[in-house]
Amino acid sequence: MGADIYDEAAYRRFAGELKEALKSPTIRRTGLSALRGPAIATGTRTKFGSYGWRSAVSSRIGPKTVYLGSPAVRLPKPTALQESIVAGAPEELEKVLYLLRHLPFVHLRRQMGENSEYNPVCNLYMSVADQKNHRLAYMWGNTMRKPDRRPGPEFTMIHIPEEHQLRQQVLALPEFGVNIALGTDYMGEDKKGFLRQAMWHADEHGMLGLHAGTKLVRAREKGTGPLRRYGVFLFGLTATGKSTWSCHHLGLDYRKGEVTEVVQDDIVFLKRDGSALGSESGFFVKTDVDPNLQEAMYHALVHRSALFENVMIDGNGTPDFLDERLCGNGRAVIQKRRLVARQGRRLRRIDHRGLNLPSLEELDGIVFAFITRRNTIMPFAQELTPMQAVLAYLWGESTHSFATQPAKAGESVRTVGTDPFIIGSRGRKVNRFHDIVMDLVSRYPGKVRFFQYNTGGVGEIIEKKERDGRIERTLVRKVTRVPIDLMAAIQRGDLRGTNVYEEGRFGTREIVKVEGFDLSPYRPEVLYSKEQIDRYVREIVEGRREFTEEIAAEGLDPAITRAAEESFRVARPERVAVVPDPGKRSESPEAERRARGVRDYFKDYEPVRRPRRPAGHRYL
Repeated sequence: MGADIYDEAAYRRFAGELKEALKSPTIRRTGLSALRGPAIATGTRTKFGSYGWRSAVSSRIGPKTVYLGSPAVRLPKPTALQESIVAGAPEELEKVLYLLRHLPFVHLRRQMGENSEYNPVCNLYMSVADQKNHRLAYMWGNTMRKPDRRPGPEFTMIHIPEEHQLRQQVLALPEFGVNIALGTDYMGEDKKGFLRQAMWHADEHGMLGLHAGTKLVRAREKGTGPLRRYGVFLFGLTATGKSTWSCHHLGLDYRKGEVTEVVQDDIVFLKRDGSALGSESGFFVKTDVDPNLQEAMYHALVHRSALFENVMIDGNGTPDFLDERLCGNGRAVIQKRRLVARQGRRLRRIDHRGLNLPSLEELDGIVFAFITRRNTIMPFAQELTPMQAVLAYLWGESTHSFATQPAKAGESVRTVGTDPFIIGSRGRKVNRFHDIVMDLVSRYPGKVRFFQYNTGGVGEIIEKKERDGRIERTLVRKVTRVPIDLMAAIQRGDLRGTNVYEEGRFGTREIVKVEGFDLSPYRPEVLYSKEQIDRYVREIVEGRREFTEEIAAEGLDPAITRAAEESFRVARPERVAVVPDPGKRSESPEAERRARGVRDYFKDYEPVRRPRRPAGHRYL
């Protein structure tokens, strides 16, 4: 279809008529307390006094989400389905105006953030033709605070779950501050609709919206030295452990003054001084929580203030957070102030009292940590250089799981900044992250560190066979997951400065020693043959190259592209791509261009020669 499917005149007309439609007498202004009664009337009460509900749609409808407006905000590579939604959007927008004038709606007004400069005011218009929809407004309202006079732009979210699922879609009009969810009753669409808009607006005003959690940590240097205070950013795709590790106290020794203070778990706005403005006072978390390993989050989940969506609740009102037989995406809104952990004989709050991370000037250091979830040869922790961190942000790597998507199990997933909510150019986001990070490193030498954590595991083997034109995947060996207490020890050791790293196969420094744990059983050499390891490295490098080329077309800084190309040298040239016979015609001009690029890049290649390790050395 192309660019001609976008009708900017229709979007402007809709935005103008929307102002009048929102004055309809069918819309009732309400507050959070007034919503509680009709919301809990349709819920299930738990033995803790909290409530839970079930939704017909149990996850976001990202594949049916489109951005309407000027070329600056459009999807760079819309699918055929998304193109059809864009083409039909003018008609659907007209229907939205009609429904606003005829269906009963509630209007809930809440505010994001808690600072002196950027606090978006969020207006949710929820259709309550179906009484169960009151709970959507009530749940979302518990993630935000009551509005005050703090400065911030105005955003509007219109949610009409009653639209038929055949016309299920999300229409975002970023330039008008409007998001519309149709035909879905998943509360995550309301949460992400506002946060997506806020990130885009922050990007337009000199900040950088990040899909990352934040925490403040006080840790003793080398475990016994002076107490240091660090700000920590945790990037991660949904379901990779971003909330888990943002809300984890890491087993720090409170008797020595060490402590974790949870700041945010999802979205923040990074400023050039290293500070980060927060967004939410209530977190929308996955509920697959083991109380023995995720203590603070468990205590918040069993508090009466928790609000559940798609969590197994038995006939006695007992929620089972690890039972996912009805839904693999159990969720809950929890209050940040209910995150508590046992310290001695008492349960103490581990949340930071505010929503914001201080500037680097006020801290002993900042840690940028990128969470990935892979199941083969990726080390549990890697220490990165600043440019390697920019590449980690660029690639945003994870993997489809055999447990959640068997048809795609083992396939790489790459999402810039691990942020599926980017509006417009992804290359521009990477460039901004690069500029902020490099400026901080230059102005504060030694105070900015970078890590990548693999919260998946090692050792998985999946066989792929083609049958009837389809790829069938068979799980030969299950992944050995990284234990949560080991991952906590790794992060704790990085903050204390006690972990040992050495040069690894990806050109980064890989962890080889962490206090209290033996890493030798997790070495890829123990689990795979050399040929298997080489193949996994090749596949990762090939995927990174293809993704870098895709983002480069969206205005990626050439310096970042060159750094990515340099990183591909970890695989020998014959393993990066198959170069066709020069006398044979390529299947397409694109294939020939890529093959020629591979030949040109490696014509002067000399393999990196690593020094021999001393006898008896064990490479972990």
